[in-house]
Amino acid sequence: MGNLVMLSAPNSPAAEAYRTLRTNLTFAALEAPLRTLLIAAADVGDAAGVTANLAVALANIEKRVIALDANLRQPALHTSFGIPNESGLSEWLADPSSAPALVKGPVEGLHVLPTGKRALAAADALASPRMSAALDRLKEMADVVLMLAPPVAAFADAAVLSTHVDGAVLVVVAGKTRRAHVEQAKSLLQRAQARLLGAVLIQP
Repeated sequence: MGNLVMLSAPNSPAAEAYRTLRTNLTFAALEAPLRTLLIAAADVGDAAGVTANLAVALANIEKRVIALDANLRQPALHTSFGIPNESGLSEWLADPSSAPALVKGPVEGLHVLPTGKRALAAADALASPRMSAALDRLKEMADVVLMLAPPVAAFADAAVLSTHVDGAVLVVVAGKTRRAHVEQAKSLLQRAQARLLGAVLIQP
């Protein structure tokens, strides 16, 4: 599996940081529902690793969690979980009458929906009514849906997806993420009227 410190080093400071993030999100949910959460890097960064570790952290407190890879341009969530990417979101969007190809995660209560391999025009597919309907369906199947998106400053996808979710979190890499790109990402999400909950700072 990828950098899943919640499993490989559950007593480490990094794992504790994800528990703190989980707690902060729990408090945020007291102000307004937080059933769907978008996670995306501002420009560079392991947003897939953040998504995967947070998914495990939430499942550890008996939440039903679906980790969804909506980065159709550079799929990564399947690598973080060490699962195949043979079928997933892209196939489901192409055939909404089918069932989503959920893969059981490494802990109880966690399922993963990778991108799949079908070629789609990412921006068009993610902005379609089918994507909105897919998210509604996933919400019926889980307490929390964590959605991995492409870097905010690089593509329109994250801003489009942010209109479908209850909140968004930016991933920032210490010493690598450019301040201008953080400001650009923040501006794009605010323009989309996203509920920006904050940023996760990770070490390179």
